[in-house]
Amino acid sequence: MSGLSGGKWVRLGMRAVSLLNRTSPRPFHASVCVAASPTTDGFKPGKVAVVTKTTRYEFEQQRYLYAGLSEEDLRQLLAMKGSSYSGLLERHNIHTSNVQHVVTSLRREGIEVRVVKRGEYDEEVVRWADAIISAGGDGTMLLVASKVLSKDKPVVGVNTDPERSEGHLCLPVHYTHAFPEALEKLCRGEFRWVWRQRTRVHLEGTGINPTPIDLHEQQLSLEQHSRAHRISTRGRDQRAGTLHDSFSGARLLPIRSLNEIFIGESLSSRASYYEISVDDGPWEKQKSSGLSVCTGTGSKAWSYNINKLTQQAVEEVLDIGKSQMGLDVPLNRDIVEKVTDEYNESLVFSPDDRRLFYSIREPIINRVFSSSQQRGFASRVSVRSRCWDACMVVDGGTSIEFNDGAIATISMTEEDQLRTVVLEH
Repeated sequence: MSGLSGGKWVRLGMRAVSLLNRTSPRPFHASVCVAASPTTDGFKPGKVAVVTKTTRYEFEQQRYLYAGLSEEDLRQLLAMKGSSYSGLLERHNIHTSNVQHVVTSLRREGIEVRVVKRGEYDEEVVRWADAIISAGGDGTMLLVASKVLSKDKPVVGVNTDPERSEGHLCLPVHYTHAFPEALEKLCRGEFRWVWRQRTRVHLEGTGINPTPIDLHEQQLSLEQHSRAHRISTRGRDQRAGTLHDSFSGARLLPIRSLNEIFIGESLSSRASYYEISVDDGPWEKQKSSGLSVCTGTGSKAWSYNINKLTQQAVEEVLDIGKSQMGLDVPLNRDIVEKVTDEYNESLVFSPDDRRLFYSIREPIINRVFSSSQQRGFASRVSVRSRCWDACMVVDGGTSIEFNDGAIATISMTEEDQLRTVVLEH
């Protein structure tokens, strides 16, 4: 993480003084409260698609299926890698049992159900269903949400392995084993709708390949990832009848981001070179470790970890501040902890907030490249790639080639909201 800017240092000092004087500091950002609308009408869908994750056990089976390995071969191979075959099988069985519990509960209520593996989940499934249940963890929920383009189609997450998955975007873990209770509350109207803002991307420029690559199922290495993009590009060019076909007009990609969009070189040790324009302002050349643009939902995820401060960093900055300002105030562990927590909490904002939050990771600043603002809110962020082997990754699961000449414009609209459910314990 790059060094602290002067503005960040001043704000930290003001917070420390406020805490020492027992006053309430002015908040940085909007309230973290989610504006959720209550409903008095019950909700009972006629058709529900249950999209299930691929467990690690299933992934390992599929990975070595071509080699004709037996279960005993798989057991020995996993042991050589330091993984437990019995442990993976146990987690797989827990997930499968919880999925079956959800499906049985739905069918008992007369609801038509389709169980779909995440690799089979597509636009046809979305059109068929009245509502979609994500059966897995946050990763599965993000994938499911990315293909739902209508704000009127509800998406509900069920954490099928609460001991191993955090499930921030899922129902409380109580309902994993008591799903009929969740259905009863939905039918009686004892819930709230929450519309989470998402981002959309318009892609334009030259030499663009807008074909997305699904990273979740393939678990690709860097070499395989680049090869997949080359294959999809070649296929597109052959269908178009030209080797160097490209388009110049802006094209809206058929995916939406619930958490964040990351832009950067595929090789993490290589600096990403691009130009950025915030809210149609002037273009600024930048080199950094990449760019993240998140929603309020995503402000608790990767964006939070990019920008958060540690207690060690805060203590060192406050020590310097005391010395520079000649302050003779005690600096104990409690004060450091309070300043750290309050600063980090200010990075989180409401899921229904209609603003983007962009973060420049580790910007390189010299006479050629600048970074006038390392992070901030915006309504619209445009990025022109000057990279050689870069990608735009949506919610950590979908990758789109983003090399020299490509321009992405990231924005929000009300129609891109995701309809989700809040159930209390």
